[in-house]
Amino acid sequence: MKIYRKNELARMENPTPGERGRQIVLTEEQNAKAMGGHFSILPPGAMLPLHYHEKRESLIILVSGEAIEIAEGQEHVVQAGDVIYIPAVEKHKIENRSKQEVRYLEFFTPTKVDFIEVK
Repeated sequence: MKIYRKNELARMENPTPGERGRQIVLTEEQNAKAMGGHFSILPPGAMLPLHYHEKRESLIILVSGEAIEIAEGQEHVVQAGDVIYIPAVEKHKIENRSKQEVRYLEFFTPTKVDFIEVK
């Protein structure tokens, strides 16, 4: 079993200050066979590019802050405590337009790398 404590996530350092920070938090080392996960920090003004996954489905849990999740061209304001489900092949991106850092956990299946950027 693995428990992700909000107060521990709030204290984690960004390994790349001023840029998007990402730390893998769920792997086969924790006995996860069919699911992976990472913890991300988006500083103010940062974003992930528009992309999709051919097979991957994701659950994103906002730990702190407020962001804009853009899915298939529609903007959605999301904030701490919100949970986002993104099905495979849905084009999406996340933007931090605020002046505060955004922190979130993302869990996904399958675990194989599956990131296709949209140009």
